[in-house]
Formats: sequence, structure tokens, C-alpha cells
Amino acid sequence: MNVLGLMGSPRPGGNTELLIDEVLMGAQSKGANTEKLILSSYKIKPCFEIYGCRKTGRCVIKDDFDKVLDAIFNADALILASPIFFYSLPSHTKALVDRCQSLWVNKYILKKPLPIQKERKGYFVSVGATKGEKLFKGVKLTVKYFFDALDVTYSGQLFIRGVDEKGAIKAHPTALQDAFSLGENILQDFH
Repeated sequence: MNVLGLMGSPRPGGNTELLIDEVLMGAQSKGANTEKLILSSYKIKPCFEIYGCRKTGRCVIKDDFDKVLDAIFNADALILASPIFFYSLPSHTKALVDRCQSLWVNKYILKKPLPIQKERKGYFVSVGATKGEKLFKGVKLTVKYFFDALDVTYSGQLFIRGVDEKGAIKAHPTALQDAFSLGENILQDFH
């Protein structure tokens, strides 16, 4: 099984990366092949809504989007890990999500299948500085629709509130263990 982690934080070694690393280690402990892509290291332009995708179902903008998409298509399980910026995803992560509009067009306008025909599951790991009750509400919906465009079933989440300073997640009483357990359980979700 191939488990792909999409690290959506622009801060290397920060709370989001510590969490996704634990998820991936948990999956590895159960025999999964894992890969982590650091989204901020890819050049992905925003969607320009030029609708070139209405002809082929593929985005016509040429950048690193296709490299990331190929890795996503190769994955059996997908983990998106992201901090919360103003109750949303960071801009480079949101650019990836928005560029998947081409896949939505492919699926719902052109009525064409994606190039993958297997069950795939997705998980969302997120950390935010505030303790607001609705901190993850809107972004969870965004991620669900992102996964839907990829033919990935939203299958789980780990949300951590009230953590901001780099490395502060290490002081949280359960976060790292919860992330590792999430990774361990991914393989069980397929049985």
C-alpha cells in the first residue's frame, strides 16, 4: 500500500510537519510504503479559471501541478496535513486544491473517469493556534470536496487546537501519539 503525505505548511520542522511525520511512521510500522511531498517546494500557480480543462479534463497551466497529481494518483491513501491560516488553508496548499478544479470538470462536466480505478481513502490532519469552536469547520468541507474531485473517500481526521509556536505540538499530551495511531489505522481501514 502506498501512503502519500502532502505537507501543507510553509514552515519546515513545524507542528504540521511533526504531525504528518508521525502519521507516516505509523503507516510504515504496519508495512505501508510512504512518501511525503512538501507542497511549498513545488511551483503551483493558482487556477486562472480559463477553462482549458473543459476540452480534456486536464489543467492546461504548465508547472509542477502534474508532478504532484501523478504522486496523488499513485497513492492508495492520501494524508493532507495543514495549519489553519485565517480559518482556511495556506495559499500554496489552496492553489493545489483549486487546480483540482480540472478534475472536477473531468468528473462532473465531461463525465470521464480518472486514470485510477481503485478504492482510495483520504485523511486530514490540521493544527490551529486558536481554540475556536468552528476553527476546522470550513476547511474540512474544502478538503472533503478536494478529496471528492480526486475520487478519494474522506475517511478520518486529526484536529489539534491551541498550538502555534514551532515545536509546541511536542508538549501536547496526546497529539503525536494520536497522529501515529492514525497512521497505524490507515491500513486497517482498507480491510
